[in-house]
Amino acid sequence: MMKKTILITGSTDGIGQLVATRFAAEGHQVIIHGRNQNKLNKVAEEIKRQTGNDAIHEFQLDLSDLGSIKSAANQLVAKVPKIDILINNAGVFKSGSNETKDGIDIRFAVNYLAPILLTRNLLPLLKNSESPRVINLSSAAQSPVNHMALLGKQGLSASDAYAQSKLALTMWSFDLAARESHMTIIPVNPGSLLNTKMVQEAYGQFWSSAEKGSDILYQLAINKEHSSDSGKYFDNDKEMYSKAHPDAYDETKVAQLMSTTNDLLAKYE
Repeated sequence: MMKKTILITGSTDGIGQLVATRFAAEGHQVIIHGRNQNKLNKVAEEIKRQTGNDAIHEFQLDLSDLGSIKSAANQLVAKVPKIDILINNAGVFKSGSNETKDGIDIRFAVNYLAPILLTRNLLPLLKNSESPRVINLSSAAQSPVNHMALLGKQGLSASDAYAQSKLALTMWSFDLAARESHMTIIPVNPGSLLNTKMVQEAYGQFWSSAEKGSDILYQLAINKEHSSDSGKYFDNDKEMYSKAHPDAYDETKVAQLMSTTNDLLAKYE
């Protein structure tokens, strides 16, 4: 197998760390991401120790700080020649603060807007890959996007904001797949109520192991049979490609969402 360069956001715990460790064990160059530098250091050392792979790099970035994403991405562009696989895995449900410093709901910022900014800024590295893939972490929870809430002009409950951010991410994934025909872009529900810190904090219970989620991320990112599935939604509760929320297939709603999103992100690009 050709060795890949793989960036996984939110990889200092949960399914992100599990899949990072699996890629490292196969000898790939893995860039792990987290917002806490001390935790990043510890996890990087742990993965190196477990796998014997020293090609583990750290990418420190607070995804809720949208204004810092471009410069962080530029630093990465200066360091590595290409990225073969980008897994936008980082997500937030419950948080100490419901809003970013810019007044945007933290779920919309981290789960939706940050992956767009990061991916756009890393496109030069992705385009240097022969067969780039972007895997976006969606969810079984998807509900219609309230544009006023996305703009920070209306409040939402944590569960509403989370479900809306995940549908928004899925809609953007389909839009990106249509624009970037040389890339494979797959949004995925990794499985409902997996045994991760985020799920435990949100619900206090789980249905499936975290490995169920990391296994599907691994397969979608690297297995050959998924290379022609760009613009499809994988539902790991059903263990197959399936239909996302109907809004994701409504071209007018997708166009409206991307227009609002591009206006919102213009000051960060």
